[in-house]
Amino acid sequence: MSDTIDQPEASTSTLSFIEPTMETKKPSVADKWVKPNGPPVGSTFGARLLSDEQDPFEHNAWDHVTLPEDFNLKAEEIMKLHHSNPVNEKLRDGYNSKPAEYWNKFYSNHEDGFFKDRGWLRLEFPELVACSEADAGPKTVLEVGCGAGNTVFPLLMRNENPELNIYATDYSSKAVQVVKSNKMYPKAEHGLGQLHASVWDITSKSSSSSSTKTKTDILKNDKEVTSVEDSIIQNTKNLSITNNSNNDDVEKSYSLPEGIKPNSVDVISVIFVLSALHPKEWNQAIHNLYTALKPGGLLLIRDYGRHDLAQLRIKKNRLIDPEIPNLYIRGDGTRVYFFEQDDFTNMLSAPSNHDPDKRMFDITQLGQDRRLLVNRKEKKQMYRIWLQVKAKKL
Repeated sequence: MSDTIDQPEASTSTLSFIEPTMETKKPSVADKWVKPNGPPVGSTFGARLLSDEQDPFEHNAWDHVTLPEDFNLKAEEIMKLHHSNPVNEKLRDGYNSKPAEYWNKFYSNHEDGFFKDRGWLRLEFPELVACSEADAGPKTVLEVGCGAGNTVFPLLMRNENPELNIYATDYSSKAVQVVKSNKMYPKAEHGLGQLHASVWDITSKSSSSSSTKTKTDILKNDKEVTSVEDSIIQNTKNLSITNNSNNDDVEKSYSLPEGIKPNSVDVISVIFVLSALHPKEWNQAIHNLYTALKPGGLLLIRDYGRHDLAQLRIKKNRLIDPEIPNLYIRGDGTRVYFFEQDDFTNMLSAPSNHDPDKRMFDITQLGQDRRLLVNRKEKKQMYRIWLQVKAKKL
């Protein structure tokens, strides 16, 4: 559920590497991800910087940019337009009732043609790449919202650790099907490490799949719909049926993917995933991730920031609820939220459901990645704003 057509990739750079000498140590896995003119390992958010003396149209993109003085003022005008023209109230519940179905449609339409090699992982998340080093020892990595495998396959392809286990999950069954149909599943040609893929709803409270089956059964009985709005209306009718279904299984306070036990994962990556959730679902999602991680394990997040270009381009009648600013529905029915830094601070610093006197995470990085994209032909300047978070389980 993590990828959409306007999904951004991380920054690139024009810095060059120092020529290796005879004393240079054996290249690491991260070194082997390097592009000929890429930035050094450990660089963050790219390294193409725009100075006052440079012409912004000299390159297609610039990193670490300062927003124009009138940027926020113009953005707020667009936010007011969104707020005064929300989604039809009769359709709201339907959009929120079965989000996985819209992602299934998305991946059915795009299949594996949407796969992108996230070569930037070694820059932004070297901790993730470190798990694939030959001498890393037993490591378990969990990728939530795996989509077409944009993170797991680049990691598996370059892996040199025979004891690496990668778990790829998505609440779109179609996305998981795309991953399992890849020729690298469950092992790459080199045979090192193993990939496991399964359907998992990050927002679920119980590991039981009975409620999911109920929703699926309802869908099978639906008449075929021809538009997003028809589907929304039908989903709204089904929502009351689903909410009244009986669940005889014992309720748990958490849910984990197939094959994952509590306190067993070294690193979890959640890339453009939390933005697909309703804010009411954040606490349960973070609690599930916290439960999966080992003490000291790392949670890596990258997602959309407030006033990102994707938000400013949204038209009228896409804000789901005026009471929940910054949560929208796209034309294909998938949801998207645009975060402020405080959103992540609040959800990660919240107390654990297991121990109310103990907060869940220590946030080691919380940064805003601002990137300027330019259209040289039309002389347009556009700003991408992403947030990146690294948090350690306490």
